[in-house]
Amino acid sequence: MMHLVQAKGILSTRNGMNLYRGCLHGCIYCDSRSTCYHMEHEFEDIEVKENAIELLEHALSHKRKKCMIGTGSMTDPYIPLEMEIGNVRKALQLIYEKGFGFTVITKSNLILRDLDLLQKINEKTKCVVQMTLTTFDEDLCKKIEPNVCTTKERFEVLKKLRDAKIPTVVWLSPILPFLNDTEENIQGILDLCAKAKVYGIICFGMGLTLREGNREYFYEKLDELFPHLKEKYIRTYGNQYMIESPNRVHLMKLFHQKCEEYGIVHDNEQIFRYLQTFEEKERCEQLKLW
Repeated sequence: MMHLVQAKGILSTRNGMNLYRGCLHGCIYCDSRSTCYHMEHEFEDIEVKENAIELLEHALSHKRKKCMIGTGSMTDPYIPLEMEIGNVRKALQLIYEKGFGFTVITKSNLILRDLDLLQKINEKTKCVVQMTLTTFDEDLCKKIEPNVCTTKERFEVLKKLRDAKIPTVVWLSPILPFLNDTEENIQGILDLCAKAKVYGIICFGMGLTLREGNREYFYEKLDELFPHLKEKYIRTYGNQYMIESPNRVHLMKLFHQKCEEYGIVHDNEQIFRYLQTFEEKERCEQLKLW
């Protein structure tokens, strides 16, 4: 399902954009379902901003300074509908033509369709692909992230990006208590990140957040997929917003130790600075020649 809207603007104050609102990936823990985001339609009924590209062209043409343009923090832009509508590809073409940098957060291997444009942007300025990895076990991954490619398939994407010299960042989030909060899971994901030579891994802790809207959906899915686990969550956490794994101290220690060992940046602030820093490579090359 989808519906069209006329948007008033496209870029946030931090130069992020949502070309779509809503998602079909079906991840059981999705925070974007929370009522605080005031999505006035069913989450699976995708809102398409039909004037998004015109708004973006206007916004980029009127910016005084070049910067990084981001997407994907609220809604994964590489939903199946994108293959039909193509707003992400049109936006990438504009970003390339106007000389801006780009970063995206996704779980989908559909991003490979745009590898040519991602490379062109990265050759001219900077392009960083951020990919979420939560669950090393493929069967468990298919349960908690049912309608999108699995971790192994995302790993293949990360390797292709590595070979194309496009820097990558992984979001190790969320980690679900009593499901994927194990040493085997964290170690497995970190090994994949090392093989794919990711620049950095963003991790805010071992747990997840639950609030009105996404809590109800999460518990409904726990009942469906993992009988009696909902009751354990309620007993352990009540109505808490921050749901932290009982194994968090050990797992965070393992996370930081392994990142050091693999040479992967694991300081969130350093990674966010990197993502926000615009770099003009042609200009850098000219300065080197001087």
